[in-house]
Amino acid sequence: MIQRACIERIIALSTQFPAVTVLGMRQVGKTTLARQAFPDATYVDLENPETRRRFLEDTSFSISEAGANTAGTIIFDEAQLVPPLFEALRGVIDADRKRNGRFILLGSAQPALIRSISETLAGRVGSVELEPLVTSEVRPDAPVSAMHRLWLHGGMPDALNGNFREWWATYIDTFVERDLARFGLQTDPFLLRRLLTLLAHQQGGLLNHSDLARIGDVSVHTIQRYLDLLEGTFLIRRLRPYFANVGKRLVKAPCCYLRDTGMLHHLLNLNSLEEVRSHPVAGASWKTFIVEEIQRRTHLEDPFASFFFWRTSDGHEADLLIERGGKADTLVEVKLGGGADAKAAAKLAAIAKQLGARRACIVSQQDGREMLNPVVERIGPEELFARRW
Repeated sequence: MIQRACIERIIALSTQFPAVTVLGMRQVGKTTLARQAFPDATYVDLENPETRRRFLEDTSFSISEAGANTAGTIIFDEAQLVPPLFEALRGVIDADRKRNGRFILLGSAQPALIRSISETLAGRVGSVELEPLVTSEVRPDAPVSAMHRLWLHGGMPDALNGNFREWWATYIDTFVERDLARFGLQTDPFLLRRLLTLLAHQQGGLLNHSDLARIGDVSVHTIQRYLDLLEGTFLIRRLRPYFANVGKRLVKAPCCYLRDTGMLHHLLNLNSLEEVRSHPVAGASWKTFIVEEIQRRTHLEDPFASFFFWRTSDGHEADLLIERGGKADTLVEVKLGGGADAKAAAKLAAIAKQLGARRACIVSQQDGREMLNPVVERIGPEELFARRW
């Protein structure tokens, strides 16, 4: 069984808060993680129709019946399916405010959970996102050996260990046809599938709502709503440009990409890394894999780090900018090939100087590490997976 790196953080939060939410994609491993972290906890599956019906009919009684008044922990799986749960939990928590670690709330639809928490459980709950697997979780002893399989299959546990095409085909069917309706989200399945495929072909590009609306023959408002839905269910990431002026970050176009490369490759009908490498999306796919790896691992070490990209009209760019303490800290540029030229290193050094970044590096597929100039370092996979970000 894979040991997830965030288990210690979840346990630590349970000693600080009465409730802890664990958010993440469907089937990313939230239930397994919660049961590993709290092996003696009572488990309540709100996906079960009968269980959900009982909790919807009399939420407070059902919470009590599950053991809320005992000393143990209760895990509520897919908590957003029972909206009255949060209001009822507030009363139970406030009746004995000093007891921490009483409730673990698992959820796959971020907007519903965040809204319910902000309205009813503010100050009473800690939160963590469980992201797809990183290399060190797959092979703690030799993370580089997991790189190619993780890049092709993506980081969803069952997709990684089986036929990822079959797994993603079933996942998307279930997500589009059943899950969204159960979350109370109304969508057109055909349009949603088409939008996912469009995003795959534009992987990592600047988001243009008008172009997507024109291609999909729908309104810009509809595209924006669907993108919010996909981001809220953890399927896409919108990485915003970095500006010292925070307001500009909110109005400038973000980069948008599917967060899991297994899903990307499935939507593009790619079965092997040979096919990926010969496809026009190869560079964007490798960039997604590296940028996601860095972000996921950084979140484990520093939950309050923020992530952006940097791009100017004259060709200066960085694929990832990590901000800490309100300041630019680390710049990362990703290259599909084996090395990096002096021109690219000089541009990245100029950005680092302009922003006052602490460090800058170019990640390539060539092993080893080297200083390309006094500011910029080139690193290969082994160094990438070993260092702290």
